[in-house]
Amino acid sequence: MAKTQYYGTGRRKSSVARVRLIPGNGNITVNKKPLDDYLAMEIVKREVKRPFEIAGCEGKFDVIATVEGGGYTGQAGALRHGISRALCEADREAYRAALKAAGFLTRDSRMKERKKYGLKKARRASQFSKR
Repeated sequence: MAKTQYYGTGRRKSSVARVRLIPGNGNITVNKKPLDDYLAMEIVKREVKRPFEIAGCEGKFDVIATVEGGGYTGQAGALRHGISRALCEADREAYRAALKAAGFLTRDSRMKERKKYGLKKARRASQFSKR
């Protein structure tokens, strides 16, 4: 018996999330762990669940996600982006307008600036000394 699955890839900073949505009762699994075990901060967990609140479909889908790269806030942003894309694949007409208005379908393009030669970091120069 083949279940219906919807896929979405989310990216934020250097994090990439591959998300699968399966019709279910709202369980979120990230890297084979429950969301509560994977992410510690409540604000970050709420950010991951926001696409469901905005689309008005809490508890309708189970999420199975694989996330790699970056820190926990970047990974949470990537999860949010991937869930939003997968929801659009599930029912484009119902969810897309609300998610687009909230800005969840736009990839956050801000990245870390590269280090330049002659400097200690991207913009940080060594301390000037007159003598």
